[in-house]
Amino acid sequence: MRRLLLGLAMAGLFAPVLPMAQEAPWPNKPITLMGGFPNGSGVDIYQRKLAEPLSRALGVPVVVDNRSGAGGNIASDIVAKARPDGSLFLFGTAGTHAINASLYRTLPFDPLKDSTPIAHLGDVPNVLTVSAEKRPALATCQDVLAAARAKPGALNYASTGNGASTHLAGAQFAQAAGIDIVHVPFRGQPGAQTALLAGDVDLFFNQSGPAIGYIRQGQVKGLAVTTLQRLPALPEVPTVAEACGLPGFDSSTWYGLFAPPGLPAPIQARMNAEVQKIITAPEFRQWLIESQGITPSTLTTPAEFRAVQERDIARWAEVVRRSGAQVD
Repeated sequence: MRRLLLGLAMAGLFAPVLPMAQEAPWPNKPITLMGGFPNGSGVDIYQRKLAEPLSRALGVPVVVDNRSGAGGNIASDIVAKARPDGSLFLFGTAGTHAINASLYRTLPFDPLKDSTPIAHLGDVPNVLTVSAEKRPALATCQDVLAAARAKPGALNYASTGNGASTHLAGAQFAQAAGIDIVHVPFRGQPGAQTALLAGDVDLFFNQSGPAIGYIRQGQVKGLAVTTLQRLPALPEVPTVAEACGLPGFDSSTWYGLFAPPGLPAPIQARMNAEVQKIITAPEFRQWLIESQGITPSTLTTPAEFRAVQERDIARWAEVVRRSGAQVD
């Protein structure tokens, strides 16, 4: 009996310790980096560039998984409802976590309450592009404005989906110029780009990353960039203010990394630290600037990133209101 009681006592003493001893430190399994836009989009290009060094830094595979649709809301909702165990992160955008809050009448998730901010990944401009082959008459931004004013509603512009930066950049442009151009949404960048090259649409305010490649290859012509300053990657392309006579025009968004709500603080801090090391490295910064036209981030903490997100929810709500854009 004494042996039995001693055995039970020893079992009770060590029972709480055993599970703790079995827990491996994070990360202890593959990590999924989910995006809400198709392969070949600006988001996808950056995701894949980030995944490889992040995998090396964390010592586990980092897999890219794109669940496109509904302006990025499908992927965002999946991550918002996932377990906060550090195995799933979202490559989000100002569209998914700021613009959509006012663009959609209802969202299946709350951009603030249902996300954990990890890192701001840079500011992303758009480029007004046309097919020189299909639309030779639209050789400059002034040509676009003249054509739009001569026949209101005759010109149209593609976007990568309702609420995407490619949509609202066009809406901002039309509002600033006082013109009527028709929005034609597609499900992602490849579809919109194909339509532009085929001549099915007239204009495309494409994100800088994919736009740069098409411009350099001569497949499209860049008429203007939507930032206050010219892009180092496209020094020959003027700003909207310069080319279109619209002083102060500025339309750019951002990329950012998020996790499900409730992510443990140590995982949040570790992920932020590893991402910061990668995106601030000279070679990576050069890739962002020269290859993607992205302005590298100056924000270093999740708290700073959250403050930008909160500010932009309010800022884009006003843009959406003035543009009249709305998605059911």
